[in-house]
Amino acid sequence: MKPVLKLKNEEIGLYLEITDGLLNIIKDLGLKHYPKEFGGVLVGYYSIDKKTVNIIDTLLPVSYKSSKIHFERGSEGLKEQLIELFNAEQPLIYLGEWHIHPDARPLPSGTDVEGITEIAKHKDVNITSPILLIVGLTTTEMELGFYVYFKNKIYKYETY
Repeated sequence: MKPVLKLKNEEIGLYLEITDGLLNIIKDLGLKHYPKEFGGVLVGYYSIDKKTVNIIDTLLPVSYKSSKIHFERGSEGLKEQLIELFNAEQPLIYLGEWHIHPDARPLPSGTDVEGITEIAKHKDVNITSPILLIVGLTTTEMELGFYVYFKNKIYKYETY
């Protein structure tokens, strides 16, 4: 069994799981693009009771805009990739977004909050509580910030 990071938010009773392997992939991608921001899409599935989100993989953008303090993911090819994952033998769905904050803490900026709010309210997105993973990254350290947009508010997940 793969090592898994488990998090929860007590206030809203939601849980999150992600493998160490996927976190290492995200870290390596961040270092590859360092010192600029970079990111992608989180995919996986929910538990039957909808209380636990299991993040399984990431999809990377074909096009994007990036600087030291900004990341904007393009949508080119994303819909087709998501449809393919949804129709797979073990279906995966869109769960949210991740991106790197180089040389900074993994705290959501106003732009981050605005972006995840737009995603939650977008008519073509079939998820009302998207996940936001922000990775604070230096060349030697990584700090994770997992958040969920739930009922018009951003909540932070904590380890347990």
